[in-house]
Amino acid sequence: MLEKREHWGSSIGFIFAAAGSAIGLGNIWKFPYIAGQNGGGAFVLIYLACIVVVGMPIMLCEMTLGRATQKNPVGAFKALSPNTSHLANLIGVSIIFSGLAMLCFKQFGWSAVLCAVGLLVMFYGWITVGILCIVTPFAILSYYCVVGGWTIGYIYKSFAQEINVGSVAEAGGIFGAFIGNTGLMIGLFLIFLLFSSLIVWGGVRNGIERWSKILMPLLFILLLVIMLRGLSLPGARRGVAFFLKPDFTKLSAEAILIALGHAFFTLSLGMGAMITYSSYISREQNIFLSSLAVVFLDTLVAIFAGLAIFSTVFAMGFNPDAGPSLVFKVLPAVFSSIPLGWLWAGLFFLLLSVAALTSSVSLLEVAVSYFIDERKWSRHKAVLICTLGIVVTGLLSAVSITDWHRIEWLHDWLVKAFNVQSGNFFETIDNLSSNWFLPLGGLGISLFVGWIWGTRKAVKEIRYGSSNFADVHLIALLAGLKDDPSHNDERYHVLTLASLWGIFIRFVAPVAITIAFLWMNIK
Repeated sequence: MLEKREHWGSSIGFIFAAAGSAIGLGNIWKFPYIAGQNGGGAFVLIYLACIVVVGMPIMLCEMTLGRATQKNPVGAFKALSPNTSHLANLIGVSIIFSGLAMLCFKQFGWSAVLCAVGLLVMFYGWITVGILCIVTPFAILSYYCVVGGWTIGYIYKSFAQEINVGSVAEAGGIFGAFIGNTGLMIGLFLIFLLFSSLIVWGGVRNGIERWSKILMPLLFILLLVIMLRGLSLPGARRGVAFFLKPDFTKLSAEAILIALGHAFFTLSLGMGAMITYSSYISREQNIFLSSLAVVFLDTLVAIFAGLAIFSTVFAMGFNPDAGPSLVFKVLPAVFSSIPLGWLWAGLFFLLLSVAALTSSVSLLEVAVSYFIDERKWSRHKAVLICTLGIVVTGLLSAVSITDWHRIEWLHDWLVKAFNVQSGNFFETIDNLSSNWFLPLGGLGISLFVGWIWGTRKAVKEIRYGSSNFADVHLIALLAGLKDDPSHNDERYHVLTLASLWGIFIRFVAPVAITIAFLWMNIK
């Protein structure tokens, strides 16, 4: 007997779940450290602009695809794709040609992969984008759950007062010993993955929605408490000024592209999560306002996290541009300098674990929904099989956080086939996901909605539950004349939110993503 497709119990449940998907380690870990590396306030301003220009439009694309089809990413593209697409065939031929060209450089591994992908595009067309959206969560979860395990370990170490240190170097030594303990890394990885799987096991309404309503308020309470504590410290004002006061002399072209890339990735775009979550809502749901709410909450958390971290770091006289080590090496030293630092450290890592958990749940649900919809599996069977698959790939990350020596055979093969030079498997799969899968998925989604399915059909779908999105004149809205008939007669104008969105999806987003993709992989 097939399971009836589930739906969210309420609009707020969907918004909390979607916001939980978007709010993750990227907001609380990655955003503060890349802002610190790129000058602070000016970077934040560019980041916010990229959210508006690229992030928000593509999120609305994904929500529209999900609600219109009521299916997972593969099912969504299958339902809306034309029988024949000349653009897809052109892309497929170009990829195959690139693969054959790689033979001239004796890049046999890349040649085989590109030819296989090109044939896949030619055979399946735009459904290939949906397939990519299923593969991506598996790749991300294989290392994301490992980092989630770190947060669990550091919750214990904080409350047990095992990271009370006198310097960043000492904190770095503790972290190095921590991730070098392979047995502990495997155990924490499995515990974090188990938490994620149990929530998805409960289903959409009784699992994901129920826990989202608990975890998201908890996340905001913890973040608010930590931020207020940081802002109360003497000298915190310098951190706030660094983070919020723009200094464009510190901004580089590279920083702008980093902001563009992070604005895209922080919203869980290009991986099918928003398509999947939106497939569980009805047409009465206002997806325009829902997407605004999710973007607002995600951005708010990133800003609050930056304020919390930089106010504390500057107050204690530490370096704000420490990079990825900011959270696990610098912050423990910072918290050790504050009265009751073990408590604040414990609360911070609890916050980090909650953010990681809500995101990992959404990634797992993408894969689970595919097997439920397309393979007609029961939810419990799909969760079990997907979890076992992530265990296999995740163990590779868990045992190779520091180097390749435990899986040297895999390293030798990757070097011969693809000339992989990264320090470990963890970095390799992270680079593959962040620099390849996500931007290609986002590019495929924007091209499909803008040029294949068409913005006219997409806007027609968005109108259900949110007609104002399509019909309100943009200038009239900004001028406070939204209900004035002379400014809202569609016979005399075309400058609406919908038409602006269409321009962003058809032209701005594809160009911006392509530039960011090329920069990340050619630099």
